[in-house]
Amino acid sequence: MSTPDIVAPQFAEPAVEVERRADGTLVLRSPQTLADYPDHLGISLRHWAETAGERVFLAERAGDGWRQVSFAEARAAADAIAQALLDRGLGPTRPLMILSGNSVNQALLMLGAMQAGIPVAPVSPAYSLMSQDFAKVKHVFDLVRPALLYVEQSAPFAGALGALDLDGVELVAASASTDGPPATPFADLLQAVPGAAFDAAFAAVGPDTIAKYLFTSGSTGLPKGVINTQRMLCANQQQALQIWPFLAEEPPVLVDWLPWNHTFGANHNFNMALVRGGTLYIDAGKPAPGLIEETVRNLGEVSPTFYANVPAGFAALLPYLERDEDLRASLFRRLKLIFYAAAALPQDIWTRLEAVSVAATGHRVAMISAWGSTETAPLATGVHWPIEQAGVIGLPVPGVALKMVPNAGKQELRVKGPNVTPGYLERPDLTAEAFDDEGFYRIGDAGRLLDPADPVRGIVFDGRVAEDFKLTSGTWVHVGGIRVAALAAASPVLQDAVVCGHDRDWIGLLAWPNLDGCRNVAGRPEAELQELIADPAIAAHLQQALAAYNAEHSGSSQRIARVLLMAAPASIDANEITDKGYINQRAVLERRAAEVGRLYAEPAADDVIVID
Repeated sequence: MSTPDIVAPQFAEPAVEVERRADGTLVLRSPQTLADYPDHLGISLRHWAETAGERVFLAERAGDGWRQVSFAEARAAADAIAQALLDRGLGPTRPLMILSGNSVNQALLMLGAMQAGIPVAPVSPAYSLMSQDFAKVKHVFDLVRPALLYVEQSAPFAGALGALDLDGVELVAASASTDGPPATPFADLLQAVPGAAFDAAFAAVGPDTIAKYLFTSGSTGLPKGVINTQRMLCANQQQALQIWPFLAEEPPVLVDWLPWNHTFGANHNFNMALVRGGTLYIDAGKPAPGLIEETVRNLGEVSPTFYANVPAGFAALLPYLERDEDLRASLFRRLKLIFYAAAALPQDIWTRLEAVSVAATGHRVAMISAWGSTETAPLATGVHWPIEQAGVIGLPVPGVALKMVPNAGKQELRVKGPNVTPGYLERPDLTAEAFDDEGFYRIGDAGRLLDPADPVRGIVFDGRVAEDFKLTSGTWVHVGGIRVAALAAASPVLQDAVVCGHDRDWIGLLAWPNLDGCRNVAGRPEAELQELIADPAIAAHLQQALAAYNAEHSGSSQRIARVLLMAAPASIDANEITDKGYINQRAVLERRAAEVGRLYAEPAADDVIVID
């Protein structure tokens, strides 16, 4: 039986210029010249308010329906908010900080502040809602020194608010608790009448104006404030348009849960809807038990044209797509593209996504990826041609130079372009360390050409340079590739894993089981987690699946010898996991050193799964 064709939207023709240096370094550039783009996002909001004012820009759940805000309504609200913030003395050195998650109110606040030259600092709600010590939110608060703090509802944030010194800081909430700190109603901001102060502030905003601070922890330590300028954000949307010209054919429709305190959800997806005159349905779901059902509900009602997610999100959604024909039909009704980023996609997930797209449409919907970071706004490379498997991250977008530097057997990736950050908030030391002597940002990832003889076929993601390690034999272990291969081989039993073996004789895994993915344990309560992990069916599946993997990967740098399953979930306080569900390899290994010791103890304990 023949493989169904891939049906793809209009892409730019892939092309790349390659500079080869004597030391083995490659510098890749797009031959496309980056076209002009707006000086700031406020110009895009005004454009669509004037040319398509009645079109729905933002929507969020309101009971059984949707609260919808048009472009004209969004502009009017953002203008009023901008004036209200200026009246309160906010400005370039007196920012706005947001603790709660995605909402129409947050969107209007961000737009209002940015178009008046007021930096916005959206902070992960997990720092306030899932933390026990509030160390991260206190650290961010002290760095930002906000003049105004926003929460959608004050009651859930009472603990975090109590841990902050709010003296001189105005708290604004859409819904305030009577027993919490006093808060100005959000509705009050909408009553301001834009005047000369707002007009002057809007006119003063330019490409170098700081739009926002996005906080990222990287591999270790407390969050770093990545400076995002208007140039970065606007250039990145133009770069996306030039590799994906279909975005100009019709306004995109997105259904998206990705948090706006991260670059993927905010700079890539939210700004795509804003700059291209599209509609963003705010999905209050998440790839987690009890929350993925909300995503399923939303996708059952709204058919996107562009669906973006992280691998963990697709993994959580797939079981519903595989068994629900109506859901498949709704998702794929007008879908042009499936897009993944933020972490490597296991090939098993790729194959299952293709299968559900074929079941719904009779063809394979194009699946692509891109690569970048918070510091690159985020798009630095993008795929803009049909690809057959996961792993390819594309070619440099117009205006970007990508340097590939030999490093410990890999090629370290470094980026330069108008979408790259000027540095970190209040951390000149980190800023200096982040750039090489040619001004390229050191992103910490590695990549390789899929075909060195034909660079136009693209770059393959090759893991984090800092995560790789050597066995006692001196053999390098490339962690990113091992993790993805192991998860694919063990599918559907493992949810995620970290790779162990630094200065050891062999490779082992600390892993979290995907209980919903194993037929023998699916649907059991979380309270029974410890007992479920001990289910012999899980161990038997892993022994068989990973033994088959080992038979095809016999070398010490790839062969997996043991697995230890963990009951304790990854900790946000300990920096083990991000909002997007991406596991921090280094933080897990440091925090779970005792488990690593048990994995390597002789003889193997009863709960350690030994692989032939």
